[in-house]
Amino acid sequence: MIKLADVSYVRLGTRDLEGATHFATEYLGLDVAERAKGSVYFKSDEREHTLCYFEGDPGDQVVCFEVEEQLHLDEAAAQLEALGHPVRRGTASEAALRKVHDFIAFRDPTGNPIELAWRPGYSGRRYHGARDAGITGFSHVGICSSDLARDEAFWTKVTNAQVSDRIGDAPLLRIDEVHHTIALFPSPKPGIQHINHQVETGDDIMRSHQFLKDRQVRMVFGPGRHPTSSAKFLYFEGPDGMVFEYSSGVREIADELLWRERQFMFEPKGFCKWGAKPNIAEFNK
Repeated sequence: MIKLADVSYVRLGTRDLEGATHFATEYLGLDVAERAKGSVYFKSDEREHTLCYFEGDPGDQVVCFEVEEQLHLDEAAAQLEALGHPVRRGTASEAALRKVHDFIAFRDPTGNPIELAWRPGYSGRRYHGARDAGITGFSHVGICSSDLARDEAFWTKVTNAQVSDRIGDAPLLRIDEVHHTIALFPSPKPGIQHINHQVETGDDIMRSHQFLKDRQVRMVFGPGRHPTSSAKFLYFEGPDGMVFEYSSGVREIADELLWRERQFMFEPKGFCKWGAKPNIAEFNK
């Protein structure tokens, strides 16, 4: 079994790198870690970077997860190849671009590009956002799935992910005590469905709601509160249609023996206990 230690970073192609950088810093509240030719790296916590925008096709999107030992990359590559998922070993120059020591790349059953990295870089310079959004770190990703049952089986049988709860057939998957690090949602095509950053308090969410609304950023869900993870949330649209989420107060599952996954309806009340209705395609199937 492939043991995922954490979600590490996302890489997003964009045809407007300057505009994406402006959004990530002035609106989302991230910190520029480095500017390179055709790429900008952003910090949201103690890691060297958790988001990279690069010049390219907006459909070119990658999610990376950290593994704890280099040996785990070799084991993962062998297991994935045996299951029919071609694996590519990253070159030294590609690893340097990702600020990691080593990585492998493959596609999940839906076709989403996934990377597994060993020793992602941490920074001696603390995160200090361009605006005070209250961000405490990059927390989870929503991933598109063309077959939820098949993809749930992949993540729970091939990796250490476990189902915390389901909304309809959409599983929320944990890899540690945090309620979920991966969320799968129905979609006819691959892609990152949303990118989550945790913020310190519910007040931070409400301040950002007003701040972003005043700047005509498109709100697509919330403010609200998830009945699954108990987190307060706000979803909004960024460059190239990417959905970003702030959330605060996410549930932790400390006692595995006592936790039992729960079933919620795939309708607004399954997503929000306050009555907010999502304007997100993957939440309205």
